[in-house]
Amino acid sequence: MSEAIAEMVIPGTYIEVRAEGLIGVGGISTGNIGIVGTAARGPLNTVVPLGSLSEVVDIFGPADRFGTPAEAATPLTLTRALEQAFAGGARSVFAVRIANGDPVAATANVPASPTTTAFKLTASTPGSWGNDLVVKVVDQGTDATSRFRLIVSYGANVRESFEGANVGALRAALATSQLVTAGDPDANPAAANANLAATSDPHIRLTGGTSLPNVTGAQIAGGLGLLENQPVNIVLVAGVGADRAAAPLLTHVERTENDGHERIAVLGARASGTATDVTGVLADTQNVADKRVVLVAPGIKVQEAGLNALTPLPPAYTAALVAGRLSALAPHISLTNQTLPIAELDVTYTSTALKNLLQNRVLLVRRKLGHQIVKGITTDTGAFKQISVRRTVDYAKTGVRMGADPYIGKLNNARVRAALKATLDGFLSQMVQDEMLTAYELDVSATRSQEINGIAAVAMTLLPTFSIDFIRVTMTLQ
Repeated sequence: MSEAIAEMVIPGTYIEVRAEGLIGVGGISTGNIGIVGTAARGPLNTVVPLGSLSEVVDIFGPADRFGTPAEAATPLTLTRALEQAFAGGARSVFAVRIANGDPVAATANVPASPTTTAFKLTASTPGSWGNDLVVKVVDQGTDATSRFRLIVSYGANVRESFEGANVGALRAALATSQLVTAGDPDANPAAANANLAATSDPHIRLTGGTSLPNVTGAQIAGGLGLLENQPVNIVLVAGVGADRAAAPLLTHVERTENDGHERIAVLGARASGTATDVTGVLADTQNVADKRVVLVAPGIKVQEAGLNALTPLPPAYTAALVAGRLSALAPHISLTNQTLPIAELDVTYTSTALKNLLQNRVLLVRRKLGHQIVKGITTDTGAFKQISVRRTVDYAKTGVRMGADPYIGKLNNARVRAALKATLDGFLSQMVQDEMLTAYELDVSATRSQEINGIAAVAMTLLPTFSIDFIRVTMTLQ
């Protein structure tokens, strides 16, 4: 129903409501993480919203062993990185599984009596997770109501059981499985009334599942492209260092900024180096200097299930931990001196190395009252050195856009411009109250020429709040 008076024909009361004065800025997301990586299972090239680590494992499967990966000498990255992100404090994640091609589902043939194959079992989704599926066939005897029982197990806690008098009945029962599908064998499909074969080893393991984790820059860029229109504030590539992830990430943050979807990229150096030799990290700084990029070092050590010794992980996983911590902070709160849940660093830099890396705009983690971030900085050498300033400005840009967009198409006169100014003034004054800004100046105007061309000019000066990085003390003794 329109609230503007179109025409008055029949005598009566006609009311026009001018609601511009009620337009305000709603909630703004500040901690959503976008991530691309490889996984053992789950939908491919699809954005999946996640809110907890348990969801990650249910959808994408557990991480493989980093030192002895499932395939291609390339560890899976997505679940392992999200373990760190959620440990750091992440609450809302948009994840994309990528692969170097089309993953293949694991399969196994279940034998029928005496020499044929009853049916072919295929893992419900492609990926290396299917290689952990185990099938057990139990002959319960001719006196049992359902002679055969087929049990499908995945890991220690997931188990499905199906019963049937013969091949046909079991195959029909398997239609409800969440783990496997039953299809015709490669050759000689068995009759529906055949019996399953009794074997000395009743366990059948599915094999042949692949996740193709050795992704290239093109596949990383493709996954990041799927995140462009998502409400993401922080973006990273799981498990991939700056030598491979820098180029697609730089392209991504530039394109999303131009489209009004501002975000920060957090990535790790290609390797930690040694306590005194950080030439590799310094080489990465030459390629990632940008106002929207954070470069992290060194790597961390984590406890993997079944292993006594801690497993070293490269800086890309420290980046995921930093991203998780950043997502839990308000935009104006600095990462400097923030504590991270780290068991141990893979390298402890000397003071000289720390100083050299800081001067080259690397975000470092060191052992101090636990493990702390030394300084919350981007790789920018200009106005956006502090991450908190970059995030505060992005927050202001988003809020101004949200407040101003509803005025597009309204009258360009003094009354509507005053309402626009009031909307933006309310948003900016709240930023001052929240201590994101120390002060601001705002003006909304339009010359007659601008009115004719449909332009309302908004001019604002923002004074963001900076964090304390150094405290200088002068002592005078008497």
